[in-house]
Order: sequence, then C-alpha cells, then structure tokens
Amino acid sequence: MLTEKKFMRKISIYHCLASIFAGVILLQTACAQNPHAANASILAEERLIEQSTVLLNNEQQFIPIQNLDQGKVASVHFSYAFSAMFDSLLNKYTKVQSFNGNTYTGQSSLADLTDELKMYNTIIVSLSETETNNKPLIDFINSNKKLKNVVLVVFGKGTALAPLDAVTAPIVWTERQTALSASYAAQVIFGGIAVTQKLPKGFSVKYRYGTGFLTAKTRLQYTVPEDAGINANNLLAIDDIAREAISQHATPGCVVMVAKDGKVIFNKAYGYHTYDDLIPDNITDIFDLASMTKISATTMTAMKLTGDGKMNLDSTLGYYIAKAKATNKSDIKVRELLLHEAGLIPDIATFTKIKPTDYSADSSAAFPTKVNDNYFLRKDYFKDVMYPDMLNSPVRTRGKYVYSDLSMLFMKEVEENITAVPLNIYVQQQFYTPLGMQTAGFLPLYRFKKDRIIPTENDEKDRHALLDGYVHDPTAALLGGVAGHAGLFANSNDVAILYQMVLNGGTYGGVQYLKPEIVKMFTAKYSDNSRRGLGFDRWDPNISLGYPSKLASPETYGHTGYTGTCVWVDPKSNLVYIFLSNRVNPKVSDKLSQLKIRGRIQDAIYEAIAKGN
Repeated sequence: MLTEKKFMRKISIYHCLASIFAGVILLQTACAQNPHAANASILAEERLIEQSTVLLNNEQQFIPIQNLDQGKVASVHFSYAFSAMFDSLLNKYTKVQSFNGNTYTGQSSLADLTDELKMYNTIIVSLSETETNNKPLIDFINSNKKLKNVVLVVFGKGTALAPLDAVTAPIVWTERQTALSASYAAQVIFGGIAVTQKLPKGFSVKYRYGTGFLTAKTRLQYTVPEDAGINANNLLAIDDIAREAISQHATPGCVVMVAKDGKVIFNKAYGYHTYDDLIPDNITDIFDLASMTKISATTMTAMKLTGDGKMNLDSTLGYYIAKAKATNKSDIKVRELLLHEAGLIPDIATFTKIKPTDYSADSSAAFPTKVNDNYFLRKDYFKDVMYPDMLNSPVRTRGKYVYSDLSMLFMKEVEENITAVPLNIYVQQQFYTPLGMQTAGFLPLYRFKKDRIIPTENDEKDRHALLDGYVHDPTAALLGGVAGHAGLFANSNDVAILYQMVLNGGTYGGVQYLKPEIVKMFTAKYSDNSRRGLGFDRWDPNISLGYPSKLASPETYGHTGYTGTCVWVDPKSNLVYIFLSNRVNPKVSDKLSQLKIRGRIQDAIYEAIAKGN
C-alpha cells in the first residue's frame, strides 16, 4: 500500500507533469517550489517506461505516423484512466478527435461507434490490460482495420498481449500505467520518442521473446528540462522576466517556448490577452507574428523554390514580373530582395491614401477585400493603387542594407508568378499542414474563434476597432491579410515545429521539406554589408548590441516581429527559442525593447544550459 507521503508525492508529480503539457504555472505545489526535484522523479519514471515500451506488428512501418496532411485521426478509449493526458499529447502533433467508447456498450453499440468513426482514416485505440480479453472490442479493432489505419495502445502487464494474436494492427505496449506512460506512448506514435526495446520475454505464440520493432525519433518530444541536461530551477528566472514585462506594461501577456536537442523543455503562458485581465494567456493561443512572416512564409517558399531549381537568386524582378521590366526595379536580383540590399524604401503609403470612395462598411462584388469588421476595400485597389506605388517607388540605397517591407512584398509576387498558387495556400500545402501545424496560417478568423487569438492594437485612427484576428500591419491589412512581410498567425507549438524542421536541416517527421545545403546557405551570414542571411536576421557581431542576446552564438538566426514576437535558432546549442506577445496592445509601446525582455529571457536560457543539471 502507498503511504500518505508517497501518495502525495505521486499526486505532486502528476500535477507537475500536467503543468508541463498544459502550460499552467503552478504556485502551490512541490513542482513550483522545487521543479528540479519533481522532474528528477519524472525523468526516473520515464527511463522505466522506455525500458518497458515495445512496438509490435509494425511490418508496414506505419509507426511513426507520417502523411499528417492526409490523416483524419480519432482516438478511442474505454476505461483507460489517463486518456485525457494521452489525447492531449496526440494533439501536439496533429488534430485528433477524442471518442469515449464507454458511451457505446454491447455489440450493436460498437457498430454505432464504428459508424461515428466513418469520416476518420486513422483510429488510435487505447486499452487497459483488463480490456484485451474483451472479444467485442477485439472484433471492433479488427473490423476497422479492414478499411482504416488502426493503432492499438495497450497499458499494463505483458500477459495482456496474449489475447491479441489475431490483431494485425500496430501495437504500442507499455507495462507501466501512469500519466507519464500515457504521454510517452502518444509521443511514440508520432515519432517524438524512439522505441528502443523488444519484448523481454514471450507472452504468446505470436508475441515471443525478442519480438518488436525499433524506431527513430523524428519529431519534437515534450519533456522536462532535465531530459536535456538542464536544471529546471535555473529556468525560474524566465518567470521573473516575463512578469516584469507585464508589471511594467511592456505587454499584457506572453508565451515563452524552448526546444533543446529536439525536446520541448519549457512552454509557459503569462499574463492576459489585454490589461483588463479577463482572459488569461494560454500556450495554445494564436498570435499575430508580424515580420516573422518574412521567414516563416516568404523565405520558406524561397528556400523550397531555390532548392527545387524553380527560382534563381541571380534572376531579376524584370525576369519574374512583367510589369517590373519598364521600371527602375527591372535589374534588381532576388538575392538583393532577400538581403534588403535592393535600395527599396521601407514601405509605401497605406491608409493615408485611402479615399472615402475606396472602402465600404459592407461587402459586395464592388468591395470584396475585407480589411477588418465593417471595412471592405474596393475591387482592384491593390492593382490600381498599391502595386503601381510599389513599382514606381524610388530606388535610393542599392547595395546597402536598408530594411524594407517592399522587399518581401515583391518576393511574394515573384513566388506566386513561379508557383501559380497564392502564398498563403502554398505554404499551407507545402509546409504547415504536412508538418502538423494546426494553427499556423493567414486569415485565422476563417478557422478559429476570436477568443483563441490574441488582440493587438486598438486602432482608433484608421480601422476604428480593436484588431483581433486581423493583421496589425497596415500594408498587409489593405492586401486583405495576406502579404509577404506580415499576416501570418500561429501558436508557439507550431512555430517550434517549423523551426525544428529548419534546425534539422530541412527534415521533420521523416520527410525532407528543404534541402540541407539550401537551409545552410540561407541561414548563414551572406553579406559584408550587414549581419543578415537570405531572408533571415542573424546574430550581430557588434557585441555591444547584445543582439539577439548577449550569450547567443554567432551561428544564431531568426527574426523578430513588430507585435512583440521573435524566434531564434542557435545550431551551436541545438536550441529553438520562441517569444510571443502583443506589446502593441492597446497602443504601440517600446517598453519591451527598452527592457530587453526578449534578449534577457534568451540569456536566462543560455545560463541555465551552462549550469547544466
């Protein structure tokens, strides 16, 4: 029997584990008081789970699951106690719909459940050891396996495998029945954790000693800092800096995420959506990434097209854009755009050029472009006004570094001329959906409710509304929310997935999205005129600037966003650092930069890495 002390310790560990995956900041548990001690227990349990987790029936190598863009996944549980934890982790990798099988009892009801699952092509069934002797359940599994992909996850003693000799679906078996084994098994299914063991002894004619399949880690793992050699206590400084940002009104809230060695070891939300403290920030919240769009959409596309031989960095705007041939931009090269060395001005005029006849409060065929609620731009406004302004803008500083949104506006035009696909659709099809990124994309209000999206500025001057789900950048707004320099929204997990792929040299989930030599070329320092790479911002050699942080290595690349965001990848430390905020709410403030919040948090991460366990 468990003593009261041991029982409370287990409860505390469970709460700590839940906080890791839910992003909850616990203040009254042992986890908050001494995270390192609690995490040591979690890590010890994880090692035991690793030694007792085996993958069976994987001849077709279905595990780890690939082709996430083609999958419609359902998770079915019956009496398994930790199904909520299990499903929570599944949903880190792709959208998974949960079904409680207990509401379907008896043979006919299981047929009803099968009918409910007809629109799903992949079914993950979790069973406790007492359920594998249930013949109707096994028949349910085998019947669905005839038409769909089925994965069976069994928790409990190895003797539970004996009744499963007739099952041909892949089986993930783990002997331990804990909250952590639930999260572990879910990550095995998607390649967040590798399977390293085979059956330690025979349990049936089919499942003999030494049976099993080994797998490789192909996606992000979600774990504790100690699993990456970091003492969680040394990361508590992040809490202090984040709370300082909020108390100083540098931002009403923020989310911080850290992935080290392909493992998400820190993901917390702080503060609220706005200063009225009504809706707390959550790690699943969706942020306006602002200029992070430049690398997360436009540069990603440029890397793919360059690697596929469809775009040449030395070709010109005149080559790719017919209307540019008769302008002063005809001979500007693609690489000059990516380096911000094309001599372009920072931006074109936006709302200052709008006339009363250019917009309407109602949508119609004449006013189709939605800028935000009750604001619709007239048809062809971009073609008639904005595009000519772009093409006729002056070229003043060619060969010098001058940061310009026009560079990425032109890159979008180049890329769409090559692909014949709108940028927002192209990146969704080529990157976000197959990677399992569930929130990333342009025009988030078409897919999500406003309460999941962090509001930015209360624009009293031009749009006369709080911008929530509509892009903050005015140029992108007049383009209908899709632009090469701004317009992308995402949560922290999606940003981590995308940049773990880049850090991996273009590979994620067993799929090569970008060629490694292309990733290396774009992310390296490329010009003598600035610190920048192709599309990417980078570490600044002027040490006095401490950019992006005092301790970042010279290999570091990434980008910031005007709304108060950043992502930085440091190959030397095998690190992805993400900071998302809405520092422009309710009005633009520079306090986030003045207090160096983003850089100080990044430094705190490096200091924790240096101290180790």
